[in-house]
Amino acid sequence: MNTRIDTNHYEATSQNVNAILARHGHWLLRAGFASVFLFHGVEKFVMGIGGFAAMMNLPVTVAFLVALAEVLAGVGIIVGATVRNRLGDIVTRLAGLAAAPVLVGAIAMVHWGQWSFVASDSHPMGGMEFQVVLLLLALSFILRGNQS
Repeated sequence: MNTRIDTNHYEATSQNVNAILARHGHWLLRAGFASVFLFHGVEKFVMGIGGFAAMMNLPVTVAFLVALAEVLAGVGIIVGATVRNRLGDIVTRLAGLAAAPVLVGAIAMVHWGQWSFVASDSHPMGGMEFQVVLLLLALSFILRGNQS
């Protein structure tokens, strides 16, 4: 009776599983990033660009461009990953590029000066931690494309 366990088989299986997880791990970042941008962009269109423009004291054209950039960034991050060539890499980079100025604007106009998620009297929309993290993700997508 041979009770020897073939550890090579288990190591190979473990390496295969780790390789699969590593290859698809980027979807976690993409899903979180895209969901935030799609939610906020679509919400602006559904609720009315004029209301968002008035709330932020922006021209309607600028408010429209912000909402459009949010939707395109969200869609682009997902689409960019599904296209397995140079075009997908470019779409990912452009999606990050669409998101970056929106985030800089949100930080500068609404969230600057408070490093807390919690809303306060001075920052009823909360602090800028979340927006800074999203900005860093956008910069990563710009710089690394589908190599992220």
